[in-house]
Amino acid sequence: MSIDLYFRDVTQAFRNIVRQRRRALFALVTIVGGVMAFLLAGGFIQWILKDMREATIRSQLGHVQIVRPGFFDKGLADPYAYLLSGADAVYNDLAKTPGVRVITPRLVFTGLASHDDSTISFSGEGVDPDKEGDLSRALQIISGEALSSTEPNGIILGEGLAANMGVKVGDTVVLLATTSKGTLNAVECRVRGIFATITKAYDDTFLRVPLPVAQTLSRAKGPTSWVVLLDKTDDTDAFVAQARAQTSAKDFEFIPWHELADFYKKTVVLFTRQVGVVKILIALIIVLSISNTLSMAVIERTGEIGTIMALGIRRSGVLRMFIIEGVMLGLIGGLLGVLLGVIVAGGISAVGIPMPPPPGMARGYIGQILITPGLVAEGLALALLTTLVASILPAWKASRMNIVDALRHQR
Repeated sequence: MSIDLYFRDVTQAFRNIVRQRRRALFALVTIVGGVMAFLLAGGFIQWILKDMREATIRSQLGHVQIVRPGFFDKGLADPYAYLLSGADAVYNDLAKTPGVRVITPRLVFTGLASHDDSTISFSGEGVDPDKEGDLSRALQIISGEALSSTEPNGIILGEGLAANMGVKVGDTVVLLATTSKGTLNAVECRVRGIFATITKAYDDTFLRVPLPVAQTLSRAKGPTSWVVLLDKTDDTDAFVAQARAQTSAKDFEFIPWHELADFYKKTVVLFTRQVGVVKILIALIIVLSISNTLSMAVIERTGEIGTIMALGIRRSGVLRMFIIEGVMLGLIGGLLGVLLGVIVAGGISAVGIPMPPPPGMARGYIGQILITPGLVAEGLALALLTTLVASILPAWKASRMNIVDALRHQR
């Protein structure tokens, strides 16, 4: 089939759409509304997932955690058996790797925290206050101040842990923990601040102390992990592959953030299913609407169809004409839907969407809508594929008409 014939069919299909303004407008409104609804719903979920991902990385996990082999399987029960002591050369080499913004040591420990008559078990992290600033940017200090190397015994507690203990900023807390040799040791600290993250379970059990305090309390000579913050989250897997190739696998494990973020992974699965359901519902609405519109057009144009077939247009040409009309409606409606969806999403994001705390989180947030190129492509594909499917049956019925009956319909 020549290009001229294709151009003629497209031109004729566009004229037919313009000629039937009322039906075309109804179909376009349905397609535009469906694409906009998909973009806004999908964009809101995309923003939630991106915000949750970055908050998880920049408050708890970092992009990559480097530990001794088996630490996350057995080391949480005996962290001092998996210390990264005597590996300063590897640490320095990794810190110089392109794309690494910061790498900082952490020491995990557990124990009991006491204040007045209250004693509660906790999970603690010893961190370097000077290097944690950028890495823990999403860790929100809701009262007091963040950790500082100028106050060696100043600690910060999770919001839930502080509430359960009944402590506030400035109170004195005694931390009791088992040392690396199995003896008990205690340190007196001052509550410097109270923090909150996106994960309520973390805030209910965790506290952070300067690394020297954790080492004094545990008598450990090294950290249990090195936490790496990269310039770009998308470079995580590439960094892990490069680091594994350069470093002995017998001595270190490189664990990317997405293998540790269990809550995030479950949320992605849940929201992906929800977007899938929305996509199916929108597709059904568009298919039914376009199919009805084209079916009515076939009935109204029965005489016209008979005439063009009598003039020599083959059945395949009639079939092609109606399919092109449907696809053209999908293309026009998809482009308009994307354009209006992006504009509306920008306006909503500028105002913000106040949201209550979701399950597993302690605080509400102001939501936005993130329209990604992938989401735009899905929206256009949704419009084109659904209109293509919707136009097949009416087009087939039109192409199978009897010429004599169709011409008689005109009288």
